Order: sequence, then C-alpha cells, then structure tokens
Amino acid sequence: MQKTTQNKFGFGMTDEDWFNLGKSDAWAGQPKVPPQQDAQAASMYELGYCEGEIKRAPIDTRAADQ
Repeated sequence: MQKTTQNKFGFGMTDEDWFNLGKSDAWAGQPKVPPQQDAQAASMYELGYCEGEIKRAPIDTRAADQ
C-alpha cells in the first residue's frame, strides 16, 4: 500500500494516506469527499471511509461530548 499519488495540492500521498484520511473523515462525521482527479486515491479514500463507518474511532468524541 505504498503507491504514491499526486493530489491537487501538488504533494504526494500514498494509498495508505488516502485510506487513513477517509477513515478519519468518517470518524469525525465529515461528509465523504474523495479526490476527483485520481481514481486510485478515490478508491482508497472510499475504502477507508467505509471502514471508519463500521469501526468506532479510538477516541469517540461524540461520547465525550455527552
């Protein structure tokens, strides 16, 4: 999972970075926003987002707020 892709900001992100970003967004309750220009990165982001929806975050901020 070390393939590096270029995103719109001009710096490289690995597939694992995109996966982790998707998972992080899901844990934070953010809307799903995969990259538009890179199909591989979008796929990794989607996988991470789906896993993040299934598994609870290490620190659940919603439970701490209540």
